[in-house]
Amino acid sequence: MRLQEKVAVVTGAGTGIGQAIALAFAEAGASVVVDYVGNASVSEDTISKINAMGKKSLGVAADISLPDEVNDLIQKTVATFGKLDIFVNNAGIEKKIPFVDYPLDEWLKIMAINLTGPFLCSQAAATQMIKQGNGGRIINISSIHEDLPMPTNAPYCASKGGLRMLMRTIAVELAPHQITVNNIGPGAIYTPIDRDVESDPRLNNQILEEIPMGRWGKPEEVAQLAVYLASDAAAYVTGSTHFIDGGMLRNAGRL
Repeated sequence: MRLQEKVAVVTGAGTGIGQAIALAFAEAGASVVVDYVGNASVSEDTISKINAMGKKSLGVAADISLPDEVNDLIQKTVATFGKLDIFVNNAGIEKKIPFVDYPLDEWLKIMAINLTGPFLCSQAAATQMIKQGNGGRIINISSIHEDLPMPTNAPYCASKGGLRMLMRTIAVELAPHQITVNNIGPGAIYTPIDRDVESDPRLNNQILEEIPMGRWGKPEEVAQLAVYLASDAAAYVTGSTHFIDGGMLRNAGRL
């Protein structure tokens, strides 16, 4: 198993892509810490599925935009499992509003979760990994919108563009410690939050026309890319965004 005896933290792992990554990590042999915000019930489905595999898991409530809660997340991980090998910055939010009407408080909220959060988490995770002396993996779930504009979603796009340069910069800084840092850039990935789009033939067809492969991606497909980047097989892979979008980014503007 590719992640046997590894310890991983996945933020926002209660649903969607984060849940798929947590489950794939567990299936690959890792012990997984499920970060969530709010009621513990958010993490219960993920944790119960990991436990059903006979793997080890831990749920920790932590708002990744708050330094004290991020540090607590790392400390509880190490206290429970003895170390930290892999950190996945998955938690993220977005809200579509025309740019000229975008409220400052919404901009600040999105930046806090999508960019400040990965900064704080990566910093805390790297500090622990350096202390351990055995290298490590930091993986950010970014988006094709770190490159591709998306009207009415300026803060989200800006946060993902910022995440790209954060990743590139700290990849160089952390490489001497054998810590790799990479982004995964999903395109249109089907999760329950997209049911309204898929059920609307016009919107669904509009999206599918932009994807050369003609279908939505699956969270499990993103998860398998994360497993690879977290594994020893990717020990020489660092400083890049790995897009998984069915060709959507390369097709933009062609039609």
